[in-house]
Amino acid sequence: MRVAYFDCFSGAAGDMILGALVDAGCSVERLADVVTRLNLPGVEVSAQRVTRHELAATQVVVATPPETPPKHRHLPEILRIIAGAGLDPVVAERAATIFRRLAQAEANAHAIPVEKVHFHEVGAADAIVDIVCSCVGVAELGLERVVCSPIPTGSGTVTCAHGVLPVPAPATAHLLKDVPLAACDEPGELTTPTGAAILTTLAEDYGPLPPMRISSVGCGAGTREGRTLPNLLRLIVGEVEPEPLDHQDVVCVLEAQCDDATGQTLAYACERLLEAGALDTFIVPIIMKKSRPGQLLTALCRREDVAALETIIFRETTTLGIRRHETRRSKLTREHVTVQTRFGEVRVKVGRRGDETVRTWPEYEDCAAIARESGVPLRAVQQEALRVWADEHDA
Repeated sequence: MRVAYFDCFSGAAGDMILGALVDAGCSVERLADVVTRLNLPGVEVSAQRVTRHELAATQVVVATPPETPPKHRHLPEILRIIAGAGLDPVVAERAATIFRRLAQAEANAHAIPVEKVHFHEVGAADAIVDIVCSCVGVAELGLERVVCSPIPTGSGTVTCAHGVLPVPAPATAHLLKDVPLAACDEPGELTTPTGAAILTTLAEDYGPLPPMRISSVGCGAGTREGRTLPNLLRLIVGEVEPEPLDHQDVVCVLEAQCDDATGQTLAYACERLLEAGALDTFIVPIIMKKSRPGQLLTALCRREDVAALETIIFRETTTLGIRRHETRRSKLTREHVTVQTRFGEVRVKVGRRGDETVRTWPEYEDCAAIARESGVPLRAVQQEALRVWADEHDA
């Protein structure tokens, strides 16, 4: 799989994203052809090599006729421009989605309906080129997955069509909801609404650089001169091995040794741990120092649940210490399928590895409840549920 990682150590703007894509291998001639298709009179696109803080990068310049002031456009007009350019359907839909999200962000920021939003800076020809050509660049580089670093927004204020506004600008803040941000003291607007809209539309995930074999690296430059950081956006493109057939994740393992706790005490502790979010708990008999018999209580949990579960272990057991470590686990993809047996409805847990069904087993609680009510053996209910599931599956 071909993966792109946008390293936004100094924020992101439309021209920076486009410059990074060109620097990583996207053809400028291809972008020039797209600009022609957009039918924006007098608008041209070019690329030049520049340096920012002595680091080389590509700056993409969108030239517009000097006598033509930036035009304020409404969303329907922009969508018509995109639809009329004869672009690949995937590219056109991505670009349209970015502008729709921009319109919604502006509507939320200014408490007006989306249809009344008229774009200022982002409605200018250069922003249309930045957004559409960025989508074209992603397609031309064959990027199948986009990951983005935490995004810094800058500090202070920014002057725009609405006046002097705090950073991040209101529309940018709306676009960055649920996106991890990076702290940054660099003054000014590091991430623009256009940059935020492009990245948050394209990115599937946020975080550190994913494992990959790097095939190309691109740096895109913005027009602003950074004081403490080079005004650059880095794009790392690489190949990622196919995902394993198993679902994998990272869990925390909590272990506590007890040599003076009753079985009832530890059983109650396990119940409390499961109620509080533990993924699993179990107890293993062990021989401790001086040959004392004891029991090892183990709980599997998510990182965010560690503190709460450790509190329960200390309160409900006799242990004086808890060991903790993280480990990776592989899991079958699981789902519940409800089958209708002659005894009643039973949920069957199905475990799959890729397209292969590895394991099926009826849920104990369903089968036990039916067995008690009907007076038939538990095993008979389980076997009937498996038979029905197998018949339906084979069909």
